[in-house]
Amino acid sequence: MAKIVTMGEIMLRLSTPGNSRFVQADSFDVNYGGGEANVAVSLSNFGHEAYFVSKVPSNEIGQSAVNSLRKFGVYTDFISRGGERLGIYYLETGASLRPSKVIYDRAHSSISTASPDDFDFEKIFDGADWFHWSGITPAISDKAAECLKQACMAAKKAGVTVSCDLNYRKKLWTPEKAQRIMRPLMQYVDVCIGNEEDAELCLGFKPSSDVASGKTEAEGYKTIFSQMQQEFGFRYVISTLRESFSASDNGWKAMIYNGNEFYLSRRYEITPIVDRVGGGDSFSAGIIHGLVNGMSQADALEFAVAASALKHTIPGDVNMVSIQEVESLVAGNINGRVQR
Repeated sequence: MAKIVTMGEIMLRLSTPGNSRFVQADSFDVNYGGGEANVAVSLSNFGHEAYFVSKVPSNEIGQSAVNSLRKFGVYTDFISRGGERLGIYYLETGASLRPSKVIYDRAHSSISTASPDDFDFEKIFDGADWFHWSGITPAISDKAAECLKQACMAAKKAGVTVSCDLNYRKKLWTPEKAQRIMRPLMQYVDVCIGNEEDAELCLGFKPSSDVASGKTEAEGYKTIFSQMQQEFGFRYVISTLRESFSASDNGWKAMIYNGNEFYLSRRYEITPIVDRVGGGDSFSAGIIHGLVNGMSQADALEFAVAASALKHTIPGDVNMVSIQEVESLVAGNINGRVQR
């Protein structure tokens, strides 16, 4: 298995029990998660040597976040300690016609005030096969963006494959700033992952399909996939295609392009959705697992789509499934019969 490094922010997640609203809640369920941390957990579950790089406060809450990764076998050797606080996000899980809601409380978090001096990137990428990051990390702060840039430069110097999940977050920055920061970072990226909104807001590419009305015809993506590959030289361009009929009912598939051929995955109907937070992260982990193990782009995509479909059935940020469970779904075992 491979040594895979991810870098970003891990946060304390406080979610209302069940589908209750914020104004109804007398208590919150506690989880820890964040884009790249979620990817690391999935990859560790798939048997890889997964490292998560970040900065957390030197207190019990920071330690709890680190412990949440360690229990899944994620290596935390390169997590720096210090700063003011751990970021928090509050989640109200929607149902049917009511969408889920997220409220951030992450200003002045430890990773947002980190500097490149907090990390020994040469040591971090020694012997690494893959580096994964998301657009959330440079959106956190200018300092976090500079740390990420230094990490990307060190990864490429070490000959490491770099993947990016564009992951636009409108509560963190504007499209103008996102493109100003993200487009130069694409020179370091080999595998670009994102949906139609991410491609438009982070990089300025707009699909011709009418995704706002829930339509996700693959043809609408082929032009922008080709344009992105030509402009940035990506080895792979990948997009999830979510059909959102309601908060509880989604269609789920994906497309991949290697510069020569497009491949569209099988489509899954996911209903009822238990928790869609982390669905994209579980998809990224599945793609990384497939490609780093030498799967064809078709097989890697089918593995990733199945892994992320299963994540939608699991509460919390992280995907707690095995390779065998994903492969069983890929093979068509969708009846949900009790396994005895």
